[in-house]
Amino acid sequence: MPSESSLPRPIADLDWPALEQSLDKDGCAIIRNLLPAALCLQLRGLYSDPGLFRSRVVMARHGFGRGEYQYFAYPLPEVVQQLRQSLYARLVPLANRWNDCMGLPVRYPDRHADFIRRCHDAGQQRPTPLLLQYGPQDYNCLHQDLYGEHVFPLQVAILLAEPGEDFTGGEFVLTEQRPRMQSRPQVIDLKQGDAVVFAVHQRPVNGVRGYYRVNLRHGVSRLHSGRRHTLGIIFHDAQ
Repeated sequence: MPSESSLPRPIADLDWPALEQSLDKDGCAIIRNLLPAALCLQLRGLYSDPGLFRSRVVMARHGFGRGEYQYFAYPLPEVVQQLRQSLYARLVPLANRWNDCMGLPVRYPDRHADFIRRCHDAGQQRPTPLLLQYGPQDYNCLHQDLYGEHVFPLQVAILLAEPGEDFTGGEFVLTEQRPRMQSRPQVIDLKQGDAVVFAVHQRPVNGVRGYYRVNLRHGVSRLHSGRRHTLGIIFHDAQ
């Protein structure tokens, strides 16, 4: 697998001010064409190699929806590890600013390795990057990826299949619950190789009396046909 340095769009070259602005406004931001089609196909192909994964989850058995996913084992594939480290380094200033706005005391270190050491010291030692696979009629219920005490407030999902060609339906959905208001849904339009950065749990919103917290959940709508694969980059590890 190629490393992050060989990607057509290096992480450092992305328009991070615009991405931060979108995250502040909507709790999510799209990175177009982060991965080339050939690399998407390579990553999809990893799903059939059980030696790369620590566990497989069939969603229907747990009431999570329909479909399945597998968590990678350590060591992660090189490109997954590079994406995890590089994206974290660009997102950590925003994560710290959000916590400051929400009055939360937690601050995140600049290096992802130091944050993972914090997770491991607290007993969160299982890697969380994963590949998800959906077939016809599969879906993912709205949820939050909270795996223990230590949670990085942002995560990334990268679509590895092409809508309209590899599958139909299966839109990424994000909902936001503001105090004393009904939930606001967003359907995120992704193409193959696109990534969506989004809030894991909560984010700050600036109101007339200062900042307040809003709660977010994410999921995937029902597939109508074909097969959909996604790479999930979660920055904290699990208990």
